[in-house]
Amino acid sequence: MRLSFHGASRQVTGSCYLFEHRARRILIDCGFFQERRFVSRNWAPFGFDPASVDTLLLTHAHLDHCGLLPKLVRDGFEGRILATRPSVALAEIVMLDSARIQEEDAAYKKKRHKREGRKSKHPLVPAYTVEDARSVLPLLQEVSFNACHDLGDGVSVCYHDAGHVLGSASLTVDVDTGDGRRRLLFSGDVGQHDKPLIPDPTLLDSADYVVLESTYGDREHREEGDVEEQLAKHVNACAQRGGNLVIPTFAIERAQELLFHLARLIYAKKIPRVPVFLDSPMAINVTELFERYPAFLDAETRGMLERGEHPLDFPGLYLSRSHDQSRAINGVRGTAVILAGSGMCTGGRVKHHLVHNISRERATVLFVGYQSPDTLGGQIVRGKNPVRIHGKEREVKAEIARLYGLSAHADHEGLLRYLDALSPKPRRVFLTHGEEEVAVRFGDELRKTRSLDVKVPEYQESFELD
Repeated sequence: MRLSFHGASRQVTGSCYLFEHRARRILIDCGFFQERRFVSRNWAPFGFDPASVDTLLLTHAHLDHCGLLPKLVRDGFEGRILATRPSVALAEIVMLDSARIQEEDAAYKKKRHKREGRKSKHPLVPAYTVEDARSVLPLLQEVSFNACHDLGDGVSVCYHDAGHVLGSASLTVDVDTGDGRRRLLFSGDVGQHDKPLIPDPTLLDSADYVVLESTYGDREHREEGDVEEQLAKHVNACAQRGGNLVIPTFAIERAQELLFHLARLIYAKKIPRVPVFLDSPMAINVTELFERYPAFLDAETRGMLERGEHPLDFPGLYLSRSHDQSRAINGVRGTAVILAGSGMCTGGRVKHHLVHNISRERATVLFVGYQSPDTLGGQIVRGKNPVRIHGKEREVKAEIARLYGLSAHADHEGLLRYLDALSPKPRRVFLTHGEEEVAVRFGDELRKTRSLDVKVPEYQESFELD
């Protein structure tokens, strides 16, 4: 058995792991690289032959987990892609949206660079096209939670609810080695307990090898206070100043959870009824899926839907699908709450809203999730001033704030809880999907406090498994 790491290795994005056993070559996720210093990998050849891979196991449909599937298929992959029902639907939305944005960005940058007479550091062609993204769809196959699926050569996989986003999964891969059975656990992204909308993550009881995310391996979410109190404070402050509240928003789960909290605050009259714009066609489409797949929601949310109490709708909510609707937001007088993608400000409509608001002292830019250091969002939260947006330097005058506790990722305590559920302890733990210093520190802690054999893989590093 061999396990190779082709993404999310000493970095947060680009999840992609290749598992080999006998004639089986199984890929777990194939995600987009979003950090600026690694973004060129999206155009580079894969570190393996895509045509040699027979099955891809998709943990969930975030861009950094499914975003390079169109390139993988274009470069020769013809196997099946297994995912839960919501993940199949979400992956279609995410891949088509990513391809469209890439095509638009490439055309815009070509035009701008020609006008400015300069060369780009990165290719001015999309990593893949809308046509490439559509070619993935026939390969997607729906699987159920808690049912085993035979992959051949003594390998099977079972999907378990990871509690991260709608339909997200942790995977247990069981292998008949001929000398006993071995189990590999791929955590995917582990969610928090006691969150709205989504069930709690499933805690697994056994695994020989664990590939564990470590995004928040060095911090706790609860230390910053109640989510709704934090959100209300920022909405009320902007309303008093007469400025806009711009929230760079991840379209899957984060946008829906924000709507959930805003609805509760408005109905409780804890914030004024200012207009709230969900300015993301993808987030709007994803929100509609929550009604389509109620079986994947938690019991509280299912009960609300059955009673006709929609948890994601309220007076003053406007859905902006078209570009004209998006541009019209900038003409709204007074305070507005603007939820726009993308969450790390790497593209999409939020950049246009930042252009109109980041240099206004009355405005607030509120970040509600992890910001990779090399992204525009990461630069803003770390105090860079000015920042470059759409080819121009913009002075940061708006208040820059963060809302903690809303992350879809388990924190340090949650990751320990996930690991401690395994008995006996695993033979080895691989830490991925975290900044290098965070993963290394978390690994040191696990060695000292849990006596675990921990590896923090390098990009494209391979390991033979006993």
